[in-house]
Amino acid sequence: MNTDFQPLDDAFAQRVRDSFDKQGIMAHIGARLGEVRPGYCEIELPYSNAVSQQHGFFHGGVVGTIADSAGGFAAYSLMGPGDGVLTVEYKLNLMAPADGDELIARGYVVRPGNTLTVSRAEVMVVKDGHPVPCAALQQTLMRIRGRADVIG
Repeated sequence: MNTDFQPLDDAFAQRVRDSFDKQGIMAHIGARLGEVRPGYCEIELPYSNAVSQQHGFFHGGVVGTIADSAGGFAAYSLMGPGDGVLTVEYKLNLMAPADGDELIARGYVVRPGNTLTVSRAEVMVVKDGHPVPCAALQQTLMRIRGRADVIG
């Protein structure tokens, strides 16, 4: 994983936090924004019945939701003020049941681009203090410029 990315502005982390706070789905499921660095973002989600499936595991859709957002915000951290970001596509591998107390999605940029950026996210499920990989995502994101309705 490349960790040598340079943000386009010093306020990148605050822009990510502001955009995260505008996502109704993140508030609805109880997700929290964790660490934000250039090209990297973490999202944490504590377990609740509201995000479970019929067997008591985290629902796969919720796993994909936080993975998509972690990778998307990692990409957004390398974009400029006034830019927006939208997911073009993603592939999610659910590798194990998400059976635990908390999910942690770690998104990171593989290759930033002027228009398209490729990111990945790894999702860990934490049970009794032990993290176990449960999902992996790869996605393509598009930088949106010049649209007041798509900023952040």
